[in-house]
This record gives sequence, structure tokens and C-alpha cells, in this order.
Amino acid sequence: MEIPLKPTGKEEIRKLELALIMGTLFKPEVIESIKNAEDRITWLDSLFVAAGALARERAGLPITLIAEELGRTEQTIRNHLAGETEAGKLVRKTYEALVKGEELSIPIFAEEKLKKLEEKLKKVKEELKRILEEL
Repeated sequence: MEIPLKPTGKEEIRKLELALIMGTLFKPEVIESIKNAEDRITWLDSLFVAAGALARERAGLPITLIAEELGRTEQTIRNHLAGETEAGKLVRKTYEALVKGEELSIPIFAEEKLKKLEEKLKKVKEELKRILEEL
């Protein structure tokens, strides 16, 4: 799945939002934080809102519209985007990793990557077989 860093429409916003959520959620330190959090639901909700806010901000949506779409106050959205919340910091870190071209270790993306590698392996095997036949 291609992850748009500067989404231009709703579908691209959803893709970036999902990548930010999954990329952040599956980090070992985040999983450990969730295990130890007293109020897991609130913590996860903050993570989802921060990811949604950043994806929409990258698409150029104004804070007022982001707040309306996510059902939160403008101040909450600003806090997440400014990294004043733990969720905002973590999601921003994931986004910066994407910008640097780092691979996300996410089960949903790992399956797609595996399929691509299997296709490459098949082509290499075919090429090797062809070369051996010529010898």
C-alpha cells in the first residue's frame, strides 16, 4: 500500500491515518504503555484522534474542520498537532519515520510486502532456470 505523505483526498487521508495509527500502535513501547495504562480506552482514543488530526493537517485542512470531523475541540486538535500530548508526540514520530522512508513494522503491511517478495523470488527462479538451460 502506497502511503501518501501529503494526502489530496479522503481516501489518501484514510490511508495516512491508518498508517499512523498502526505504525504507532505496534511500537513495543506503545504496546507496553497500553498494557500499563489505567484508562486504555482514553489513551487509545487520543492516539486515534492525534493520527486523524495529523493526516488531515498534512492534507491542508484547517483546524476548525479537523476538529469538526473528529468531534473534538480545536484546542484538543492543536495540542495533538503541537506535540503537547503523548499521543501527538508518538504519532508525529511515526510520521517523521515515514518521511525518512523507514519501513513500518505493521502486520497488515507485512503481508503485502511478503507477496511482493514472493513475486520477486519467482522471477529470480525463472531467470536462474533460463540461464542454467542455456549452459
